[in-house]
Formats: sequence, structure tokens, C-alpha cells
Amino acid sequence: MSRPPTFVPPACARSLLLPTVRGDFAVLDARPPAGTVRGTVLMLPGYTGSKEDFIALLEPLADAGYRAVAVDGRGQYETDGPRDQKAYAQGELARDVLAQAAAAGGSVHLVGHSLGGQIARAAVLLDASPFLTFTLMSSGPAEVSPAQRQRVELLADALGVMTMDEVWSAMQAMEAVAPEDLDASRNGDREDLRRRWLRHNPAQLLATGRQLTSEPDRIDELAAVRPLPKHVLSGERDDTWPVPLLDEMARRLGAHRTVVAGAEHSPNTDRPRETAEALLRFWDRQ
Repeated sequence: MSRPPTFVPPACARSLLLPTVRGDFAVLDARPPAGTVRGTVLMLPGYTGSKEDFIALLEPLADAGYRAVAVDGRGQYETDGPRDQKAYAQGELARDVLAQAAAAGGSVHLVGHSLGGQIARAAVLLDASPFLTFTLMSSGPAEVSPAQRQRVELLADALGVMTMDEVWSAMQAMEAVAPEDLDASRNGDREDLRRRWLRHNPAQLLATGRQLTSEPDRIDELAAVRPLPKHVLSGERDDTWPVPLLDEMARRLGAHRTVVAGAEHSPNTDRPRETAEALLRFWDRQ
């Protein structure tokens, strides 16, 4: 079971808008002490998630000398987005990532969790030049598992006939914060989770949900992107993409592989200290 994300950033992080050529994006920007910066990390959250899912990683990464920028993508939580589902096509979201990387200074370590990993992959396949390394965190080679496809499709059906608040109330009545089963938490501060849920754009959820249920396998394309060090990181259990599938993906990519003991689909919230250490070890190898 995933641990809940905290919504209170550490003292080293600021909540701000990152201006880019493709609009402003809400970010948490954690800075190391002056004169100690070793690099910049850009982190993309998963489906129904937000930048807050990376809060527990910010301080250890900053303490190690990395500026860490966690992003709300368009239509996610505190970043505005249009109501047109076409605006959330994967190619559009990938171009957003390239703009975010440029605004963060370029030459960044890219980390994508779950859906964020697939959007990050699309960005790398468009233009890998801004990225020093690429970490896929609990993000698989193609569409999600059959059980998760069913959940996403049920959510899409509900969003077609109910308001966001009604969907939230229905999920609570079923004793399951279903969207957070995919990428965040089932047990956290319910008011924080409710507030985040209500600020997601339904068009974004519908469009990216379809992506999760129909994503093709693009691992061979990604493997051909060189020289770009790649890292596949996951928990030891995952019901969105089975761990053996992630093992095989790492093999196909020739990627560094990390399995975080005691973690499930969200090692960033389940075991943040161990996850931060794994990221730092990978970057230090390059």
C-alpha cells in the first residue's frame, strides 16, 4: 500500500510558476545551498498525481547538491489547462516537457513516474538533447495492466456523467480513493487529496487515461536513443506494470535497474529515502 504524499514542502523548496514558451507551470523548486549545485532534476508526476508526490525526495536531493524541480503538467492540480481533450495529446505534453527542461536551464536529469514516465519518454523521442539521464519510475513499456485498464475506463465513464465532486464522493462511498491507487495514495490527508482531485481538469484525465490504456511499446525506439543513460526504478510490487515486465524492459533498454525494497507503485512516497539514494547512485555513476 502506498504511503500518502505530504503537501507541505521542505524549507529548501519554493512553490512558484515556471514560465516557459508553452505557458506557465506550477512547480516545487528545491535549491541546494549556494555554490554546491551539481545538477538539475526535472520530475514529472503520474496520472491523478501532482508535484507533491515528489515532496519527500526534494530535501535529500537538494542536500546532495541537486536542484529538484517537480512539475504539475498542464491540467494537473495547480497548472491550468484547456477543456479540449486534444490539448492533452501525448505529443503536446511531450513538447511541454521540452519547454520545462529549457526553462529549468537545460541539461537536466529527467525522472518520470508512471504516466509521467511515458510522457517523458515521448519527450526524449522528440529531442533527447536537453537530458543528461532518464529515469523511468514505476513506468512500463506499454499500456497498463488489465485490472488498471478497467479502473481507468470506469473512471472515464463516471467523468462522462458526473461532476468531479460527485466522482470523489462516490469513490469515498466505495471506501477507495481509486485514482490515487494508480499514482499517489489511498490513505492520506483526505482534504488535501480532495482539493487536488477537484483541481484536475477532467479533459486531462480523460485524454491521459486513454493514453494509459492504449500506449504502444516504444522501448526499442528508446533503446536506440544514445548516448543517454537510462534507469528503471520501481518498488518490489506493482499492480500497474508487473515487476517482471519492468525487469525485462530494463534488459531491453540496457538500463540500470533498481528495485526499492518495501515499496509498491509509488517508491517516491513509500520509501523516499531509499528512492533518493538510488537516484543519487545512478547519477553519480555517469
